Amino acid sequence: MYGMIGKMVAVQGKRRELLDLLLETVGDMPGCLSYVIHEDPADENAIWITEAWKDEASHKASPQMPAVRAVIARARPLIASFGDHVITRPVGGHGLGTAR
Repeated sequence: MYGMIGKMVAVQGKRRELLDLLLETVGDMPGCLSYVIHEDPADENAIWITEAWKDEASHKASPQMPAVRAVIARARPLIASFGDHVITRPVGGHGLGTAR
């Protein structure tokens, strides 16, 4: 499996709008095992996204999907910056099974 945890910062006062847009793409992404969007309770503009994918190729292919490209174009004006992100290797968990 392939995973990523990343921070995105919305333009002041636009987090809810950005969250709503990001949530439009959750669901039908081939190879996506988990895509969870979180509000940061310590920062009114921050969003954390945790992702688990079947493999790195599935993750890299997702931005080419027409629905994902459309949401990215609409979300760009709402994004102030990107924060830290880390690549992970999920090993399992509720809803994921195991990577063995």
